[in-house]
Amino acid sequence: MKTKKQKVILALKISVTTVIVLITGFYIFRDAVLQQTIAKISHEMEVDYNANFSVKSASFDGLSGLQFSDLVLAPNNADTLFKIQKLETSVNLWQLLAGNVQVGTLHIDNGYIQLVKNGKKSNFDAFLKKDKQASADNEKRDYAELAYRLISKTLNLVPTDMELNNVAFKFNDNGNQTNIQIQKLGLADKQLETNIQVQNKTFTQRWRIKGFADPRNKKADIQLINIDTGAIRMPYLQERFNLKTSFNSIRVVLDNIDKDGDEVRINGAMSIANLKLNHPKIASKDVLFEKAKFDYRFVLGSDFIAVDSSSTVQINNIKMHPYLAYETEEDTIYKMKIDLPKMKAQDFITSLPTGLFTHFQGMEASGNFSYKLDFAFNQNKPNQLVFDSKLQKENLKIIKYGEANLTKLNGEFVYRALINNVFQRGILVGTGNPNYTPLDQISPYLQKCVLTTEDPSFFSHRGFINEAFKQSIVKNIRTKKFARGASTISMQLVKNAFLSREKTLSRKLEEILLVYILENNRIVSKERMLEVYFNIIEWGPNVYGIGEASQFYFQKTPAELSLNECLYLARIIPSPKKFMYQFNDQGQLKDFAVKQEAFLTRLMFRRGLLIPEDTIYKALPLFISGPAQSFIKVKTIDSTQVQTDSITLDNEFDL
Repeated sequence: MKTKKQKVILALKISVTTVIVLITGFYIFRDAVLQQTIAKISHEMEVDYNANFSVKSASFDGLSGLQFSDLVLAPNNADTLFKIQKLETSVNLWQLLAGNVQVGTLHIDNGYIQLVKNGKKSNFDAFLKKDKQASADNEKRDYAELAYRLISKTLNLVPTDMELNNVAFKFNDNGNQTNIQIQKLGLADKQLETNIQVQNKTFTQRWRIKGFADPRNKKADIQLINIDTGAIRMPYLQERFNLKTSFNSIRVVLDNIDKDGDEVRINGAMSIANLKLNHPKIASKDVLFEKAKFDYRFVLGSDFIAVDSSSTVQINNIKMHPYLAYETEEDTIYKMKIDLPKMKAQDFITSLPTGLFTHFQGMEASGNFSYKLDFAFNQNKPNQLVFDSKLQKENLKIIKYGEANLTKLNGEFVYRALINNVFQRGILVGTGNPNYTPLDQISPYLQKCVLTTEDPSFFSHRGFINEAFKQSIVKNIRTKKFARGASTISMQLVKNAFLSREKTLSRKLEEILLVYILENNRIVSKERMLEVYFNIIEWGPNVYGIGEASQFYFQKTPAELSLNECLYLARIIPSPKKFMYQFNDQGQLKDFAVKQEAFLTRLMFRRGLLIPEDTIYKALPLFISGPAQSFIKVKTIDSTQVQTDSITLDNEFDL
């Protein structure tokens, strides 16, 4: 009887013999297998993607090397997707026997990949089709498992030794063309070096990508710089999205990709120097980030994707720790937390990106502060929105104001509205202006009406209403657009007195910061803020301030306005230049305007702002007697109709 040792030796001999037989068989029949594989791929391309895949010649080089010439993939009735004149590669044979494709070397000469879009059709549409059945089967994804599998397969396809010569990536999006020509790329001994020429209709540049790349150990440290003088410009973005982008260099570091139990962790860093952005939705001028860095810690679990709070975002000297998460365990939940540790206020001001906060240039502050934001949105339960914003101050004080000197609100100043980047006529905010009206000379009805429509808690809040922010966020997410704002009178005042009306990210960020400074440093009293607000806001075409408005509509002073007139003036504040559309062709308020007025009146009753005696003359029709009358289109009626109407009115009066 054979011993245990003899059995093990026999098993090893059989295994080795089997492997040798398989390798020998593969070696003998490998050319036939290769041709069959190419034929199978060609058939699948034709049937599944309506594309033609062809190879002029294909052969083995040694045991694990492959050589191809003239590889072409061309969708039928569309531009060629790729064409490669010569391709040589090798794979890890032992990994291949284990079922994994791991590329060892890659050598490509003369080729291109091109993405072409004409109208709504492109040469890559067929390859983007999703398998509906597969999507249904994988509706509940394991994000960690999926990510690790995709990353591993991708990195296995990255060769450890690579050389590309004269390989181009071409993009043509309805005439917006970009050509990225890799003149030479080399990866050897984990060192990457490449020269690239980028060309589109407006510029040509030469770039260099260099650094360390170790795909097998999942590590990299790669930098993109400009060979020529000047900053690197990004092609396509300007032509397609009207976004001008440039920077001096980008560095991407991958430290580790690790799967630990049910979680995958990806650690590394990204940095960019002198990033310049220009887009009408961002700011009216170039925005410059001198130094920006992101030390990232991505964590993926079976039912979540997150940026861990140990990550750090740095913009100049501002450092913060973000936490971002997408969770699907029970409900679909989006979370965001920001932790800005204690820092000097002056360091924060000087670190703000140039061009994004122009009104803060020259501002000086003392003291320290820290900030925390906690946000969570449950897609299935939107009303449970979490929005908690906290700023902790430590001897925080504004020593010197920049372009936006908030103290000017306490004295006389000239206000000029800025519309479409054009300053309008100057309005003196002070007693030197005959139309200027102190708060105590403005009808109490108007004050109550405007506060009700624009900012009911004006005298109690500090510039912002958290609940309004929450409702605004919920509605904007639901509609997938900025359908609702959360603007207070404080915010409107700052926007009108110091900022433009442009709808940009820059203007909104400046507005938020300036309002916080105004309201939390007791710079101006609430009464003074409301008085200035009434005297500078637009009430009609080229009509500014309540003094002008009361004359324009009713030929009265602000103190003489009736309740009906105040209800009307409060309702037109959002769109004062369109006031004429409130009236029908008989000069009377349209039904929608009457309903709005009735709703506002009921609301003011419920809040105790009106009593029955205030509405004694409420039934009288609104009459526009001032110059505004010329803007309202009224039908001309003949004398017979006038006589008939008069008789009808007399009869109603008799009743």
